[in-house]
Amino acid sequence: MLTAGEVAGLIAATGWIVLVCVLAMVLVKLARLLTEATKAVSDLNDRLTPLLDDMSVTVNETNRQLIAVEAITKDVKQVSGHAAKLSAVTQTIFTGPLIKVSSLAYGIRRAIETRRPRKAVPRTRQGQAR
Repeated sequence: MLTAGEVAGLIAATGWIVLVCVLAMVLVKLARLLTEATKAVSDLNDRLTPLLDDMSVTVNETNRQLIAVEAITKDVKQVSGHAAKLSAVTQTIFTGPLIKVSSLAYGIRRAIETRRPRKAVPRTRQGQAR
């Protein structure tokens, strides 16, 4: 027959065995996790290099296109400046004489209207002129 101390020691030893088995399973799963993480990082590294190369090509092409757009923008700015100057010249050439001609025409029309005799204006029912 076992004494109480031996039973307690047997229970403690069994507990330690269960604890060691659980810890061993945890360590095995942790080792698998680290292996999978290493594989994932390796795969990512393999995919990252071509992706960075493609990105470099894209950035270079974008820079080339931006240079072309900058040249076009510069030309458009120059053309709009010329158009503004042409508009100012056209306004200077035509606006002054056009205002003078319209003023002369208005003056002539007013002079003709004041020289003509006025016609009788028919009245409506309420006594107001139409």
